[in-house]
Amino acid sequence: MKTDVLVFGVAALVLVVGSGCRKKLSATSDDVKNSPEGKACPASEGMISDGEANNNQVNPVKDRGGYWYTFVDKNGSSVTPTSGDQGGTFTMAPGGANGTKFAAHMTGQIGTADTVYAGMGLNFLEPKGAYDATAYKGVSFWAKKGPGSTSKVRLKVPDTNTDPDGKVCKECYNDFGIDLNLTEEWTQYVVPYIGMTQMKDWGSPRMPGIDSSKVYGMQFQVNEKGAPFDVWVDEIQFTGCP
Repeated sequence: MKTDVLVFGVAALVLVVGSGCRKKLSATSDDVKNSPEGKACPASEGMISDGEANNNQVNPVKDRGGYWYTFVDKNGSSVTPTSGDQGGTFTMAPGGANGTKFAAHMTGQIGTADTVYAGMGLNFLEPKGAYDATAYKGVSFWAKKGPGSTSKVRLKVPDTNTDPDGKVCKECYNDFGIDLNLTEEWTQYVVPYIGMTQMKDWGSPRMPGIDSSKVYGMQFQVNEKGAPFDVWVDEIQFTGCP
């Protein structure tokens, strides 16, 4: 019996079984974690970033070796660590998930202009380039928010059709991903590729799914106008290994 996992709403998924029945699931549910697409890969192969080296590089395995960064609009938002185009270098923060030593952490304030955003992300390769992630079926990670922070964060996975470096998109940056509602407790999220969608009503091209053969990295973005944010992410890894 074939099982597919599709995004439906905010951090929720729909499990479609061979009978055609649909069951709404959470991205944190055991059903998703134990699905063929959601099962964790061995850390020696699948770990993208755990922060334990206490530097800004992703784990250098399977030809990966890119770096963490932050980004922010020029319309009044702020982000810490300072973004690279403002002269900053990303640093890990003490206190990771599951008792680990370090995690990726960003804080700041979103402005109130028409187009506002801030976030942190990582590239799979250095220099930045398209990475073939077809050996995997999705990603998992642990995340939480700090007190007083907005809970609304979007996971984005830029690919060749949505990132300007792919030289395909006419209206770029509408990356495949999922909207999350974080809590103040470390929580694991599992998001198969087939569960990632573009945001509605904008972006060109509009594709049926992510191109996992040419992905650039991962981003965690906040764009709630006027909102403070305090976001933690750790133990990011690929899922769905054979």
